[in-house]
Amino acid sequence: MSDKDGNGVEEVDQSVLQERYLRTLDNLEEGQLVDGVVVQIAEDMVFVDVGYKSEGKIPREEFNETPEIGQTVPVVLITKEGRGGQVVVSKRKADVKVFWKNLREAFDAEAPVEGTFATSIKGGFEVDLGYGVKGFCPMSKTDVVRVQDPDEYVGLKARFLIDRLYSDNKIKIVLSRRAWLDKETEIRRAEFFKNTEIGDVVEGVVKSFTSFGAFVDLGGFDGLLHINDMSWGHVNRPKDYVAKGQKIELKVIRMDDEQMKINLSLKHFTEDPWLSFEDKYDVGDVVKGRVTKLADFGAFIELEEGIEGLAHISELSWVRRINHPREILSVGDEVETKILAYDLQQGRISLGLKQVYPNPWDSIDLQYPVGTHLVRKVKKITNSGAFIEVDEGIDGFLHVDDMSWTKRIRNPASILSEGEDVEVVVIEVDKENRRIRLGIKQLSDDPWRTFASSHPKGSVVEGEITSITDFGIFVRVEGNIEGLVSKQHVVLPGADEDAEEAMGRFSEGEKVKALVTDVKPDRQRLSLSFREYQRNLQRAELSKYIHRETDESKVTLGDFLKDKGSDALEQ
Repeated sequence: MSDKDGNGVEEVDQSVLQERYLRTLDNLEEGQLVDGVVVQIAEDMVFVDVGYKSEGKIPREEFNETPEIGQTVPVVLITKEGRGGQVVVSKRKADVKVFWKNLREAFDAEAPVEGTFATSIKGGFEVDLGYGVKGFCPMSKTDVVRVQDPDEYVGLKARFLIDRLYSDNKIKIVLSRRAWLDKETEIRRAEFFKNTEIGDVVEGVVKSFTSFGAFVDLGGFDGLLHINDMSWGHVNRPKDYVAKGQKIELKVIRMDDEQMKINLSLKHFTEDPWLSFEDKYDVGDVVKGRVTKLADFGAFIELEEGIEGLAHISELSWVRRINHPREILSVGDEVETKILAYDLQQGRISLGLKQVYPNPWDSIDLQYPVGTHLVRKVKKITNSGAFIEVDEGIDGFLHVDDMSWTKRIRNPASILSEGEDVEVVVIEVDKENRRIRLGIKQLSDDPWRTFASSHPKGSVVEGEITSITDFGIFVRVEGNIEGLVSKQHVVLPGADEDAEEAMGRFSEGEKVKALVTDVKPDRQRLSLSFREYQRNLQRAELSKYIHRETDESKVTLGDFLKDKGSDALEQ
């Protein structure tokens, strides 16, 4: 019974399985895409089980790569029963169906598809997508940069996004490699920001240069290596530190999630030299440095890589008036400088060049005491005098009043020329206010004092008329001194004439004698008189007659004036 029961159960099970199998097979349609399992691999055939009574045979040439036993592969059911009753399937037709299915899904999902630039045609490229399908990629959508040589792209295998799949119910595939490159860049950039932290070391390729640094390609997106982050020291040219196309390692020092900006650094691989500044330097130290940059307001000097200070224009020289540092410095010059002050927090150092040397003004009065005679060049002429270079960077001033004892000089350029050597004497030194007064007239004695000593008031002088004015006559006497005979002192005593008539009797260049009525050397003023000179002559003559002893006659003052008046005028 058990055998019988057993046989009955076995027969029922086989019937059920066969019914289910036939029912499953009935659901398959010819031309349908089904999954098959590789069950055997022969020399030129691959056998796949699609759940039918026999395996389907597929030529090995339909496979790009030889499959493995047990591998599932898509196939198209050509017919359920071919010759000999076997099922007929096609791997190649399945691949085409899968290709179009994937193409549609990629279009809908904005996913990339692979293709090869086949040929360059008008306006772009024909792209081979496989299975005999061609797409068009416009030139403007080929790359993120402008296409210079289309031939360089032919044969290039790349990924594309599908811009268009159909047009006017016809297949018309338009592709964009640029859109995928941009999207890929955004994906990589987002991953970078997600997985990278400040201080991480990253690798990149130097892409391009700007005046403020270099852009580094980090994998389709850029990071900035700023000029200030290339070295702790002063950087003039980015190309001195990195080269275009160079693969380098950099440290990430800043990331801006909103702006998606990345700042990179080379210098942060080494310690900030400011951290050990106070171990090496102190205020008052005289150190050597190199001029790195010149500005209107001063010179930047590098003491060591990363340690740079500013020597303000006012700290460059004790004596020279410097309008721009380039007058005495050039970039690259090695100089000695003194540390005047520093600020570690701000990373600033105040330097001085002049403080390395003594201030010449501190001992100027010892080097050039009052009374020192010098021969120096005229540096500059002004309306009020001239600047004379006493020493390098130190000028003395020669005022017009100190050019001549006797001449009134209105235009210094009339007697001096710039660049001319002139003899002067130091007449005043004011080192507190940094002023030196010079003189020319002080090289000789004051003729006014000499004249006053030898020609006191009441003495007679002889001179030459230099000019006749409305208010009097100027007479040049010894020492090249000019005195004035005022109008009222031109009219002779007892003469019947007015001042105008009296002045008319004289002419320029005429030799005359006059009496000194007043002399003031300090004010350089000399007053003369023709009238008093004549009166003195008359008194002298009268004195002769008064003291003459004679018994025969008496002489009166009227007789004297009558007889001697004309003689006195001639004298």
